[in-house]
Amino acid sequence: MKVSIITACYNSANTLEHTIQSVINQDYPQIEYIVIDGASTDGTQNIILKYQSSIAKTISEPDRGMYDAMNKGIALATGDVIGILNSDDVYMNSHVVTDLMAQMQKARADVVFADLILVDENNPEHILRYYDSGQFHPSRFQYGWMPAHPTVFVKKRIYDEVGLFKTNYQIAADYEMLIRILAVNKASYTYLPKPVVRMRAGGASTAGLSRNWILNTEIVRACKENGIYSNMAMLLLKIPTKLWGRIAARSIHQKSLGK
Repeated sequence: MKVSIITACYNSANTLEHTIQSVINQDYPQIEYIVIDGASTDGTQNIILKYQSSIAKTISEPDRGMYDAMNKGIALATGDVIGILNSDDVYMNSHVVTDLMAQMQKARADVVFADLILVDENNPEHILRYYDSGQFHPSRFQYGWMPAHPTVFVKKRIYDEVGLFKTNYQIAADYEMLIRILAVNKASYTYLPKPVVRMRAGGASTAGLSRNWILNTEIVRACKENGIYSNMAMLLLKIPTKLWGRIAARSIHQKSLGK
């Protein structure tokens, strides 16, 4: 199956090159790479031009935020499967797409996802948290849990069925989208038990307490809009698991240092 990978970016000159390299170095033979830039002013467009021969489609124009940019990418995609990789995230090795597609085909599923490692914004070798998607079930949406979105690959026909990202969300449109895909539409899914993405802290969903409040408010809203009961108190129940993810990250980091 042909895979379309979409990267939405805006003023991402500090990180975008690593993201692009991690995509174009994949060993999967059928990748359509799409980069949607929101008319950056910091050198991002020069990086895109540098790798233009390895990028199938690009757009550089003002947009209404990252979810609008993702929607533009989905509209351009011609692959059977779509993955979305943010401009400050990277695939952990050159086999990620091959491994995810093999798992999807083995399980005959509409969606595949895996684990993610959250790393320090300025030091990607410093692991902050391990995001385990393996415990996910659609019943856990009401408690604030979803598969790690940068690891999620979805068959394009599912997007055709459920529609595009809602651009009136600041942070949690990906959460709302996954509710529609996995809880409302009940798409079949499978899990690859390994980390496949390094995600830098400091992005839209990890940038401080105020953003976290907006995120949780939007999660409750996303649940309500899709007929799932949730509230802020229920979201607090995920704190112990997040703490465990930090403990696991510390263990992984120490092992990487040979301790």
